[in-house]
Amino acid sequence: MALSAIAANATSNNRRHRWKVLGVGVAANASFSAAFSGIPTTAVLIRSGYHLGNAELGLVLGLMGLGIALSELPWGLLTDRWGDRPVLLSGLAATAAALALMALFVAPAPGHVPGLPLLGAGLLLVGLLGGSVNGSSGRAVMTWFGEEERGMAMSIRQTAVPLGGATGALILPALTAHAGFAAAYGVLALFCAVTLFFTWLWLYEPAATGADKAHAAQHPSTPAPLKDRQLWRIVAAIGILCAPQFAILSFGTVFLHDFSHAGIAAITVAMATLQCGAMAMRVWSGRWTDRKRNRREFLRFCTIASAIAFAALAALVTLAGQLPSVGPVMATLLIAMLVLTGVSVSAWHGVAYTELATIAGARSAGTALGMANTSVFVMCFLTPLAIPHILTFGSWPAVWLLGSACALTALRFFPRPVQAAPAGVPCPQ
Repeated sequence: MALSAIAANATSNNRRHRWKVLGVGVAANASFSAAFSGIPTTAVLIRSGYHLGNAELGLVLGLMGLGIALSELPWGLLTDRWGDRPVLLSGLAATAAALALMALFVAPAPGHVPGLPLLGAGLLLVGLLGGSVNGSSGRAVMTWFGEEERGMAMSIRQTAVPLGGATGALILPALTAHAGFAAAYGVLALFCAVTLFFTWLWLYEPAATGADKAHAAQHPSTPAPLKDRQLWRIVAAIGILCAPQFAILSFGTVFLHDFSHAGIAAITVAMATLQCGAMAMRVWSGRWTDRKRNRREFLRFCTIASAIAFAALAALVTLAGQLPSVGPVMATLLIAMLVLTGVSVSAWHGVAYTELATIAGARSAGTALGMANTSVFVMCFLTPLAIPHILTFGSWPAVWLLGSACALTALRFFPRPVQAAPAGVPCPQ
């Protein structure tokens, strides 16, 4: 009886502690997201502060994404081999150090503007080190939460991306404008350092339960993630659908400034609203698809909705271009449509990552999430590079129409829903 009570108490503590682990995962992703999603919200200031053209701006904004793309899969493989804790601790510490070095040596100062190579190398290094947080925190969530809660838990973890982005959008432009880039990089380093402390305090591997052992016995082996064609199709779909998302995140502020003539305050509110809307949609979608068991249907719906939203944005921009000038009413409509489109193309992440990690299995989740994030951040690198050239040979409507085309292309790669299983047979995810 005493042993039974001890076991029950341990299980209860385990179930309570999983929320702390989820909190660590959210904080880790939000800390890094404040950098990779927040720094682009200062694009107009980067362009003027570092004396860059649009093509050079696209290059430096893309280099952080390239660093993440190059490092995600190696970090994911290391996470599955070494565990969540050592990878997340070392990654956060190194990222905080890299941002601190940027504050010291890569921030413009009176009489000194760092060159393009130094700025690009700094952002590339931040991306290489910060790529550690995604796969390791995702594997931790998959390990601590059961199948019936994973969609919601992973979606809450994925809210960290817009949460960090919204934090960056609210803080970084004003902070940079008034205190300079050294203060901005320093605050981002502080975010990572605080998260590092709580990760050290709370993150560890859970004890294996009887259900875990029974599941392992029933499923002794699964295909290696790198050889699983179904995983690669979802990875491709995730990457392609991220291209239009990064178009808005990286050049949305430039579009609002150059085309709509919006000020810093309006741009800040618009980008923060977009990120908060995406965050709310990710939590709702994770919980809803857990209850309905319809992840694949939801992913295909979001993809179609994103294609329609980008086409509508392109049409509105074309209409605005026919007017003598963009007045307050049209400017407001453009901001609202950009926000709506951004929310639509950001709502699906938690559900897609849950489906991907579920197929791979918890013990290979780090590798699977590393594969997905490599695909995502290849697009994070290529998209800002491509947009200035699209603008040179085309226009803003062409940028948004290509976003719609990307969404339609991604639809072909997301798996179709599984037919309902006969009564008494479990429905596969």
